Amino acid sequence: MTAAAGKTAKPVAAPVTVRVDLGERGYDIVIGGGLLAEAGARIARRKPKAKAAVVADETVAKLYLDPCRQALSAAGIEPTSVIVRPGESSKSFPTYERVVDALLQAKIERGGLVIALGGGVIGDLAGFAAATVLRGIDLVQIPTTLLAQVDSSVGGKTGIDTPRGKNLVGAFHQPVLVIADTDLLDSLPPREFRAGYAEVAKYGLINNEPLFAWLEKNWQSVFAGGPDRVRAVAESCRAKAAIVGRDEREAGERALLNLGHTFGHALEVATGYSERLLHGEAVAVGLVLAFRLSAKLGLCRREDADRVAAHLAAVGLPTRLSDIAGELPGTDALLALMAQDKKVRDGALVFILARGIGKTEIAQGIEIQAVRETLDAARDSS
Repeated sequence: MTAAAGKTAKPVAAPVTVRVDLGERGYDIVIGGGLLAEAGARIARRKPKAKAAVVADETVAKLYLDPCRQALSAAGIEPTSVIVRPGESSKSFPTYERVVDALLQAKIERGGLVIALGGGVIGDLAGFAAATVLRGIDLVQIPTTLLAQVDSSVGGKTGIDTPRGKNLVGAFHQPVLVIADTDLLDSLPPREFRAGYAEVAKYGLINNEPLFAWLEKNWQSVFAGGPDRVRAVAESCRAKAAIVGRDEREAGERALLNLGHTFGHALEVATGYSERLLHGEAVAVGLVLAFRLSAKLGLCRREDADRVAAHLAAVGLPTRLSDIAGELPGTDALLALMAQDKKVRDGALVFILARGIGKTEIAQGIEIQAVRETLDAARDSS
């Protein structure tokens, strides 16, 4: 079963190009259907005859590695392949070391290229390897999940996890090109597609209430594919590209992209980065908790928090702690995990809070008691 199950034909949308404006390091995000077949030609225009390595996990390799290699070969690029195990566990020091060794063994030079073919895990892992091998080689992202197409493939954040938290070791390393083939999302299990959709909804919640309202009415056609899916991915990429262009290294405004993530990352650690809770599912719960905390602090109306929860629940995403399989640690343990998150400054938790849908802000020094009560209330309401 796929996200577009039951559809025999989809309307065709013309590709959309979104520019990430970073001066000489700027790059295009190309979004549309059927783009994997054009990947070789698009890459060759930027890196003709470059020595390349395609990094993919076992699941994606079975589906898309051969078409990718064929597209590259047709454009005069003969790639080597590096295959890793699927799942968040591959964002680790041992797997990173293996990828780096494979790139060196393949004699990828400074003028070479790493192509990340896969979801967020592969993009982060391959991107970190590209950032560090030979002190940095070029990277192309070909994201194969909705979450990666709208979030992790754009903006240059790369990294791996440690037992102390998610993405705590990494580097900023912008790609030279992102190719988001929206047809590849048809192969996703429905749960994976829904998880990615949480990041799409996030962009509406950050600073685009009209987008969120459009999603409330049109989310089913986004899931089905075609022009509305391309529109949703493009709108998300435009939102992220604009913020990254103004604040590449998260000195200020870019932190808004972490809406829901302080809660969400703690829940991911608590569930062991396992199938119990996918990243996008953790973000969905985190979005609801961020709005609940905002309402508790008097920043937004309770009705706004209810609206967020209602939409995410309608899509089929978890919105309550009880929606997460298995037992969770107590509130004190979750607070301790949140304190280990990257979004801590001078020992105080930094939250992205909302004054309404589409109106978010960076809030420092939030009283722990308010966070505690929000988590406790989330348990009680479960």
